[in-house]
Amino acid sequence: MKICFVANAESIHTERWVNHFTKNGHEVHLISHKGRDIKSVIFHKLITIGNSKIKREGITLLGLFTFFIRAIQTVYILRRIKPELIHGHNIVLGGFYGTLSGLHPIVVTAWGTDVLIAPHRSVLIKKIVKYVIKKADIITCDGLNTKNAMVTLEAEEEKIKIIYFGIDTRKNHPSLRDNHFRERIKINDSPAVISIRNLNPIYNVETLINAIPMVLSEIPDTKFIIAGTGPSEKELIELSRSLKIEKSTIFTGSLASDEISKYLASSDIYVSTSLSDSGLAASTGEAMACGLPVIVTDVGGNREWIIEGESGFIIPVRDHNRLAEKIIILLKNTNTREGFGKKSRKIIEERQDYYKEMDKMELICIDLVSRFKKE
Repeated sequence: MKICFVANAESIHTERWVNHFTKNGHEVHLISHKGRDIKSVIFHKLITIGNSKIKREGITLLGLFTFFIRAIQTVYILRRIKPELIHGHNIVLGGFYGTLSGLHPIVVTAWGTDVLIAPHRSVLIKKIVKYVIKKADIITCDGLNTKNAMVTLEAEEEKIKIIYFGIDTRKNHPSLRDNHFRERIKINDSPAVISIRNLNPIYNVETLINAIPMVLSEIPDTKFIIAGTGPSEKELIELSRSLKIEKSTIFTGSLASDEISKYLASSDIYVSTSLSDSGLAASTGEAMACGLPVIVTDVGGNREWIIEGESGFIIPVRDHNRLAEKIIILLKNTNTREGFGKKSRKIIEERQDYYKEMDKMELICIDLVSRFKKE
């Protein structure tokens, strides 16, 4: 099968999706405005002159211009390579670029914010989302909340398939815990709490930062690992300094995927303070696969995946006091913490294994191509 993905090449999720298809012998093309070499993938880089990023207030004039320039280039490339299947990631971006080509069949995958938040930021974005979900032959998403949001936006329910991004349970494993690694990153024998969400406002990492003084008052040697980068990084570092917790807080910057797994497995508790998610966040799933108890906010599909009081805790958004309380409970009770972690791992193994989910996605694509060839 000759398949063309229209997606952000720098995303680890894009890399994992395309890798599945290349390893199974398909001819895989990837169109992206950002360059990144991915083995066995034929890459087509879009020429770009600005940033089409959708901000809180919508999209800027320059961003809108860039957005449509990328769309026009994508249409030209798709019509030139003539794939048997197009797969656009992110409804507003890759999905829109792909559907504009008029080629079929096309699958689009929602990433969460593109349907949960973006349509509420401007009338134009809402129209784009509605256009894409109408034109797509199949729509995939990884959570019931995202599916329901698309139905509200007039998507045909029978076109929507829930395919989880999936967690690589081989690469994310409790056995990766490494005491020498803990020494190298300077947490040594201290209990370690980790967040690996990007430092963007939507992930609200300041709630974790604000919880740290309360935890340290009870367990002074606790270390907090804040992984990732983003526009809020400088502000969050300044907040940690103002709270006088900088000696207990480690900002790692950007991490490679293999580093993330080792950081997770070598930590003791995972925290996600996000304001919005689609289904279960990949980072939360990876932490669970590494055998960590998780403390997450009551958003997305977290209640479908985290068993309150058995594999983790679910807290209200922006409630740093409740977060601190739950961290303290887990740090003070080793048996509870380890029991939660084992339960977390089992949930991911049974319900969100990457290999099983990608096999399901491949079958959907093959069936779709076969149906269109018959027509």
